[in-house]
Amino acid sequence: MNKYAGIPFYRTLVQSKLVKFRVVYKETDLHILAEGDLSNQVLQLIKELRSPLEAYIIRNPLFLKSLEPIDVEETSPEIVKEMVLAGKIAGVGPMASVAGAIAERVGKALVERGLTSQVVVENGGDVFLSLKKDATVGVFAGDSAFSGKIGILVKKDLMPCGVCTSSAKIGHSLSFGQADAVTVIHKNTAVADALATSFGNLMKSPQDFKKVINKAEKVKDIYGVLVIIEEKLLVWGKEIKLIKI
Repeated sequence: MNKYAGIPFYRTLVQSKLVKFRVVYKETDLHILAEGDLSNQVLQLIKELRSPLEAYIIRNPLFLKSLEPIDVEETSPEIVKEMVLAGKIAGVGPMASVAGAIAERVGKALVERGLTSQVVVENGGDVFLSLKKDATVGVFAGDSAFSGKIGILVKKDLMPCGVCTSSAKIGHSLSFGQADAVTVIHKNTAVADALATSFGNLMKSPQDFKKVINKAEKVKDIYGVLVIIEEKLLVWGKEIKLIKI
C-alpha cells in the first residue's frame, strides 16, 4: 500500500528535522511539523475551534455564503470575529480566511501551551510558521514552468507569520482571476489567506499586478506578494526573497 495515498503530493516533499504528522477532522486536513507527535492534542484543538464556528454558521448562514465583507455581533466567537476582520481588510467574505485562521490558532495554541517551541501548520496550502530559523516555502502552481522550481525564503525575524496561496488553476479555492498562484506573506495567517483570495480575484492578466500592488501598499503588516500568471513571475515587497529549489 502506498503510504502517501490520499496525501497532497507537496507534503511528501517537506524536509525538516521536526516531527511530521497529519491530522484530519471533517474538512480540516492539517500537516504539522513540531518537536513531537501532537496528533491527539491537535485533534482536540481542531474540535475546539470548529465547534463554535460551525454553530455560528448554522445560526448565520450568510457568514458561510457571503463573498463580500460582513458585520457580526461583538459577542460572536473569537475565530468568527478574526475571520470577519480579515475579510474586511482584504475586501472578501469571511470564509476566504478559514484555512489560515485555523492553521494559526492551532499553531499558536501548541506553543502557548508549552507543547512545542517550534511549529509549522499547513492547511490546504496555507501555512503558519513559527520557527527559530529561516524557512523555505515551496510554491506550486499547477502546470506553470515555475511550479515546484522556486521557494520563498521566510526569515526567522518575520515569524510568527502566515504564507498563504490562492490559485485559479488548482485546489478548491474559489477564484475569479486567472493566476496560477498568488502567494501572500503577512503577520497574520488569516489575513494572508484572505488577501491571497482577494489578489487572486484581481489577476486576470499580468497587467493587473499593478492593481495588486496598489492594494497591497495600503495593508499593514504585509511582507510580500508573489504572483505566477501565464509565463510571468511577479514579485512585490521588501521582505520577500525567492530561491531555487
